Amino acid sequence: MFRSDNLLSNELYMQYVIPQLTDTVKPGRVYMGVGPEQNFTYIAATRPVMVFIVDIRRGNLDLQLFYKALFELSHDRAEFVARLFARPKPESLKPEPSINDIFTAIDGEETDEATFTSDLRDVMDHLTNTRHLPLADEDIAGIQYVYRAFQMYGPGITYWSTGGFGNRMGRTAPTYWDLMMLTDESQTNWSYLANDANFLFVKSLEEQNLIVPVVGNFSGPKAVRAIGSYVRDRHAIIAAFYLSNVEQYLYGDGLWDDFCSNVATLPLDESSTFIRSVRSGQFGYGPGSLTSVLGNMLEETRPCRQ
Repeated sequence: MFRSDNLLSNELYMQYVIPQLTDTVKPGRVYMGVGPEQNFTYIAATRPVMVFIVDIRRGNLDLQLFYKALFELSHDRAEFVARLFARPKPESLKPEPSINDIFTAIDGEETDEATFTSDLRDVMDHLTNTRHLPLADEDIAGIQYVYRAFQMYGPGITYWSTGGFGNRMGRTAPTYWDLMMLTDESQTNWSYLANDANFLFVKSLEEQNLIVPVVGNFSGPKAVRAIGSYVRDRHAIIAAFYLSNVEQYLYGDGLWDDFCSNVATLPLDESSTFIRSVRSGQFGYGPGSLTSVLGNMLEETRPCRQ
């Protein structure tokens, strides 16, 4: 059982590694990741030609399909954020608004059932009729569940808002609005919504069907290896693999060696980079906070190569 639906990140320091990441990885390669929206920020920073988002939860597939529709239906960041939370798009925003201006304006808009129903209809029509995706009934229900959560909690939604736990656990986490306002240590915001260029880059990948969600297990025999075969057949290289903190569960279940063996089959070079989240007291936030760190994929998986 997962501790939440994981509809959004809870990682406050995910951007701190981005300057080093962009100095290390090469654009025009393939990105792999896990989980929700933090991938879009890493994608905007690393500029891959294709993306695979692998997650054991089928709910993450539904979340990624929901995002796909929103990116493709939205002309700009303000429309995207308005659709994300089932709010009307504000008419008062100036050209190229800051992300804080966008969230402030949309937070001031009211949602209602008519807006939610209309926006959900647009999402489902786009996925099934425009994109011709053969969605199973459980995925249709899953996308509706995802959208209802974003509508209900609005820009104040957090990692702990859903999944039957809510804030009753006494847990705190950044809101979606907070996450879009994060920066690196030099106060540069790399968020996928920080500027038009970042948003439009991710949008272009979605429009070309180049962000591919995969339901799969990091330590299983199929998903990671199949991606590797696909990428290798096209003479491409894995630029980066965002792991979040999945490794702590793989270690706990005695499965990290299986995962390592899977990664060792990927087409890598000396610049291929793990992005992982570890619990530490770095940056003064406390011993339980998640801190992002980088690792060399080729070196770390060398002992697992057959």
